[in-house]
Amino acid sequence: MEPLLKAGNVTKSYAGVHALRDASFELRAGEVHALVGENGAGKSTLIRILTGAVVPDSGEISLDSLKITENSPSISKSLGIAAIYQQPALFPELTVAENIAIGLERTGPFGVVDWSNRRQRAKKLLDRVGARIDPERTAAELSMPQQQLVEIARALGANARVLIFDEPTASLSEEDTQNLFRVIRELRSSGVGMVYISHRLEELSAIADRVTVLRDGKTIGTHEMTEVSSDQLIRLMVGRELSAVFPKRQVARGEAVFELRGFGSRAAGIRSIDLTIHAGEIVGVAGLVGAGRTELAKTIFGLIAPDAGEIHLRGTSVSIGHPSEAIEYGIAYLPEDRRRHGVILDFPISANITLASLKRLSHLAGMDFGKEKEIAAEYTRRLGVKTPAIYNAVSTLSGGNQQKVALSRWLVTQPSILILDEPTQGVDVGAKAEIHELMMALAEQGVAILMISSELSEILGMSDRIAVMSSGTIVKIFNGADATQDRILSVALGH
Repeated sequence: MEPLLKAGNVTKSYAGVHALRDASFELRAGEVHALVGENGAGKSTLIRILTGAVVPDSGEISLDSLKITENSPSISKSLGIAAIYQQPALFPELTVAENIAIGLERTGPFGVVDWSNRRQRAKKLLDRVGARIDPERTAAELSMPQQQLVEIARALGANARVLIFDEPTASLSEEDTQNLFRVIRELRSSGVGMVYISHRLEELSAIADRVTVLRDGKTIGTHEMTEVSSDQLIRLMVGRELSAVFPKRQVARGEAVFELRGFGSRAAGIRSIDLTIHAGEIVGVAGLVGAGRTELAKTIFGLIAPDAGEIHLRGTSVSIGHPSEAIEYGIAYLPEDRRRHGVILDFPISANITLASLKRLSHLAGMDFGKEKEIAAEYTRRLGVKTPAIYNAVSTLSGGNQQKVALSRWLVTQPSILILDEPTQGVDVGAKAEIHELMMALAEQGVAILMISSELSEILGMSDRIAVMSSGTIVKIFNGADATQDRILSVALGH
């Protein structure tokens, strides 16, 4: 079968550094083709070349066996190539119908817009992707999955034949993920070719037909999805055995460091929480979206006011009404959305790392920038943050390195209790293993860790005990050895 889209021997360098080296990729019509690799493997560069945002140094791109000699975002769009990114690019103040119409329709005589036709067309496209969304709603009112469906509808309105999905499920619930998969399967049956990029390797067997692995800018190989396991993909991606994705080791459990008794907050929607965490222990928190996991973390850290129960630190009752108090008590919190709450993208790496420790760096004469530099250099080295300079903006880093910077900020405070909300969300498998290894090292140093994760493999692979939440409370606590995915899901669903 002739490929619908083909990239052959594509090379691209930036300041002498190869982003792609003779990389090749083929997509068939009516196929979901996964593209995987660590951060920095060249996936984003290849996608930008396919969509016309970047011009390759060498190599060929062809569509229907016809070579694309000149490309740009507008040319790529006219050829039927569209990308759906993790963060939808809709205009929030415009309606759904207006967002879909952008770039698709022409006005009538004298610049008159046929509003009725615009709404009807938007509704037909939304119906095609199974989106029950009023075309008159503004984009700002929509949830993340709804915005993704609007973008898919817009791409189909432009007669897209190639759809590129870049980490489409990173912020979606399981229900929304399954709905997206349903839409993708329907598009596949209609002949649309789709490139699917995801760090969630467990998804690929459910949705992809073939998979291509990139490593260090090179194409390592293309395989039928049914012929490779997740473990084999990991080996291909990192070029080595990676049995230590979850490097769990037994740590002697120390004293009870942190305890919640009847803890709750009406504002957070949590109630009657009883939980104890010991020094050197990793307690995983599992549950469905809306179960109250993140709200629990925010309330412990003082971002939401509690109104019931008690917090005990090493047997002493304490009151936490503000994050500054939590920090004083040795509690650190790595939030779920690192780009919005974990790091300040425009700030230098050095300033991000020391942001929670300004008291240590401040004196009557002002900031001790020499000390800031020393601390930042130490923690970028310890956590393996890949950057040319600590004064570069955090926005220049990959997702995994941004997460390491966010984590460094709290490690500088030398916490005794570390709350991690989705610590490896959206990072590649290599960075995931490094973060897990760091968690183990902290546990071995006696840090008590509360880890919230939507990935059951992570919960099972890293937890000593697992607290399952449902409807705002902990309904069961498993010992790690006794837990399975089925048992956790059954309890989370209320069975």
